[in-house]
Amino acid sequence: MTSTEETTDHTADSGPSGYAAARLRLLQEESLSGPSRRSALAGLTDDWLNTLFTTAVRETGVRGASLVAVGGYGRGELSPRSDLDLVLLHDGKAEPRRLGALADRLWYPVWDLGLALDHSVRTPGEARKTAAEDLKVHLGLLDARPVAGDAGLLAGLRTSVLADWRNQAARRLPELHALCRERAERAGELRFLLEPDLKEARGGLRDATALRAVAASWLADAPREGLAEARRRLLDARDALHLVTGRATDRLALQEQDQVATRLGLLDADALLREVYEAARVVAYAGDVTWREVGRVLRARSARPRLRGLLGTRGPSAAPRAPLAEGVVESDGEAVLALAARPDRDPVLALRLAAAAAQAGLPVSLHALRRLAAQGKPLPVPWPAEAREQLLTLLGAGEPMVAVWEALEAEGLVTRLLPDWERVRCRPQRNPVHTWTVDRHLIETAVRASALTRRVGRPDLLLMAALLHDIGKGWPGDHSVAGETIARDVAARVGFDAQDVAVLGALVRHHLLLIDTATRRDLDDPATVRSVAAAVGSVGTLEILHALTEADALATGPAAWSAWRGSLVADLVARVAAVLRGTPQEVREPEIPTTEQERLAVEALRTGEPVLALHARQEADAVGVELVVAVPDQPGVLPAVAGVLALHRLTVRAADLRSVELPDRLGEVLVLRWRVAAEYGALPEAARLRTDLVRALDGSLDVPSKLADREAAYPRRRGVVPPPPRVTVVPDVSSLATVLEVRAPDAVGLLHRVGRALESAGVRVRSAHVSTLGANAVDTVYVADGDGKPLAPRDAAALAAAVQAALS
Repeated sequence: MTSTEETTDHTADSGPSGYAAARLRLLQEESLSGPSRRSALAGLTDDWLNTLFTTAVRETGVRGASLVAVGGYGRGELSPRSDLDLVLLHDGKAEPRRLGALADRLWYPVWDLGLALDHSVRTPGEARKTAAEDLKVHLGLLDARPVAGDAGLLAGLRTSVLADWRNQAARRLPELHALCRERAERAGELRFLLEPDLKEARGGLRDATALRAVAASWLADAPREGLAEARRRLLDARDALHLVTGRATDRLALQEQDQVATRLGLLDADALLREVYEAARVVAYAGDVTWREVGRVLRARSARPRLRGLLGTRGPSAAPRAPLAEGVVESDGEAVLALAARPDRDPVLALRLAAAAAQAGLPVSLHALRRLAAQGKPLPVPWPAEAREQLLTLLGAGEPMVAVWEALEAEGLVTRLLPDWERVRCRPQRNPVHTWTVDRHLIETAVRASALTRRVGRPDLLLMAALLHDIGKGWPGDHSVAGETIARDVAARVGFDAQDVAVLGALVRHHLLLIDTATRRDLDDPATVRSVAAAVGSVGTLEILHALTEADALATGPAAWSAWRGSLVADLVARVAAVLRGTPQEVREPEIPTTEQERLAVEALRTGEPVLALHARQEADAVGVELVVAVPDQPGVLPAVAGVLALHRLTVRAADLRSVELPDRLGEVLVLRWRVAAEYGALPEAARLRTDLVRALDGSLDVPSKLADREAAYPRRRGVVPPPPRVTVVPDVSSLATVLEVRAPDAVGLLHRVGRALESAGVRVRSAHVSTLGANAVDTVYVADGDGKPLAPRDAAALAAAVQAALS
């Protein structure tokens, strides 16, 4: 046999080694993939098991038995590491000893090859009884298929199992729906997870199987367009995952995504996730429509006998149709098109249907959407005023808008209305702070913005900016810059006038300006406020930008917004508004300490040692506690305090360092305000923190070596390798200091290392601002030379390079 023949001949001999070799050749054959490989693997396994069964029957003398494949194997779909789901059916006449011997001769060869096996031995009656008691068994038997032996045993069982499934649909389908919901709660939504479970998560393979079971009940059927292709994509991704890992896993872990993408012929991990997300969206949407139809049919069945009794008739009654908008009515709990509606003559009808459905909190009829997709008249460009108003009504509907928008998107209507949406559809976001894909994040931002419309003079611009603020993420470069151009084009297309188009462009361009400035810049520096005012341009735009900032952060995830961040942004907005209104900017004296800070500072000056206080934060959404440290001005304060916090396993969520002069007293005190949380366990006692801080400042506690020991004790976990730290000089944001921005993975002792590098360079830290989002830290420090002046450009660049080298 030639080498070519060896790679294409998958015939297995009767022994396990022959099957194993043929199986390996099949899995290594690059010309086979997808459905053809799964089918070939199932066929190869059938042949091997058939041979095992025939031999075992001859050796044991058992008659009246059949080997049956159920579940995925029953469907003829075997992934490389799939379980073998088998049932040994028998007619009940064989001796238990002989039957046990037959089973052993079947199961042990499978186990010897290291294959996972789900097995049972039952008569048809026992199988039917077990199915009646166990929903999962019943589901598996719906896909039962004979592999070897007496096929008549299975034929009778299949007939009874299917009959039972259809007769018991009113009880079984709600059980199945509850099982799907429980699984979704546990595993999450597949299309929004960075490491999705391809099988268990909502929109995954389990849900696709559940839709097959609903169709088998004859009670309802899933929308079939695209469903088979979506299921194939998920199965192909799982196959590639099995081959890459060599394990029976369904979780698409980060470290395997690039290899899986390569095996599937995709560009990269992002292309893989987007394809998986799109498939999951199709499955999830089909599930929504199908389960809604199941509920409608079951409600109609339960109501029909009572209705017939009341009406004294056997005929069905038509569902009432309540008007919602022109051409749109409510019927049987859905928003549908009116009988007189003419999609081919009414270009606004799709938006009017969507807006009416969202405002009424109703799902949109699948039939209506498909009729609009097939017959709908395109909107002219620019849109008429009614179309723009209907879009804004939809966006302002709040939470009910999400399901309506996703229904429009599933039928291709969103990209028909807004072609630029295609770039962000199902686009993953690798930042773990983000809960959603880009498209869903934009929708969630609009939902959040709808609750803030009373705060702004132009709610229409707020809602539109919420929908478009990240639209540039589908393009290369800075998404805010790219997004401004796209937002201007979309706004003009939708029919906004030139002035509003300019405002929307500015809102998208600067949608991160307030949160970045408030958390990373010194608001007491007049240059900071002036630069924001120059970028925003007007009080009206500032007002909308403030609301957009909050909506964007709330829609990002729990780590992106808090009462503390909100207060910082509000403070910045108040200062910028004063400048935009022409109010003279208040010349701020050195920060006036609070009563507690003054008490701590006085004590620090009196003793010459650090003094601190720990306070629980009162806000409901606050993370951790507030730590205030007062230290007489001296070298090494920042690295010492940061190092001690790291040694005590306190994670720094935010920090602020300022030099405070006390009235009528000589000397300066550094006041450091930290927001910290314990990595695990309880917070350390304030007295212990103070003792270690004293030792760190006098040199008796070697903080760097202690941190190094701690880091060495915890080996780095597998996962995506983060990009290297980056330290840059931020120009033109302060006239009083040089501003360095440090972006790095949030790691043990990060701020300590930054502080040590600054101390080694001999610069003075005027203030420091720490912001932590998920696994990333953005630390901003304002530094000056020995005379209290900003550094020369060459010195500033050298300092940034030195800090980056220290972190690398």
